[in-house]
Amino acid sequence: MFVGHFAASVAAKAAQPRLPFWACVGAAQLLDIGWGSLVIAGVEKLRLDPTLPGSPLDLYFMPYTHSLPAALLWSLVAGWLAARKWGKSGWWIGAVVFSHWLTDLLVHRPDLPLGLFGPKIGLGLWNLPVLEMIVELGLLGLAMCIWIAARKQARLAVRPAIGWFVAMLVLASINALPGEPLSPAGMGALALFGFAVAIAVALLVDRADHRRLR
Repeated sequence: MFVGHFAASVAAKAAQPRLPFWACVGAAQLLDIGWGSLVIAGVEKLRLDPTLPGSPLDLYFMPYTHSLPAALLWSLVAGWLAARKWGKSGWWIGAVVFSHWLTDLLVHRPDLPLGLFGPKIGLGLWNLPVLEMIVELGLLGLAMCIWIAARKQARLAVRPAIGWFVAMLVLASINALPGEPLSPAGMGALALFGFAVAIAVALLVDRADHRRLR
């Protein structure tokens, strides 16, 4: 799951237009931003197994970002901080953060701890890569339709939103390219780079909207 996580970002922005889009996009990947950072630091662990279907990631130790208690804590803290800055609508940021764990539940193999260290669950759509991609793109496509309709109603240009969507499709296509998997630290760094690009393009959407509303 990569671009599918952003469906919650888009839905939150459509429901709460005053929230900055960059914050919604960052919230959707906050757990993985933490994960990538901790993998690089050697705190959370993964193995790379090219024989696994769909994804080569064997995510055998990630209690601090992807266990259910950790996901809830990250979500509550993010929502509280966002609410201090953007009022009650900021709690949507916390909901977007937690949506990451829920969508991971659909695609991950059983590697998501219910407690801090187990037992682990996951429905395993990664093992069916075509179906998994249909689910990802379907979620994001539906959210985009809702957002574009909301933007039209608010008399905002749809081109910036479509531009961001196209950029995410490009990232997803690059992510799906065949090739030898990187080292664990390399995978973490690559993930952080992808998230930085997604947030940076979202900032461009915010800037375009700000100029439109001035």
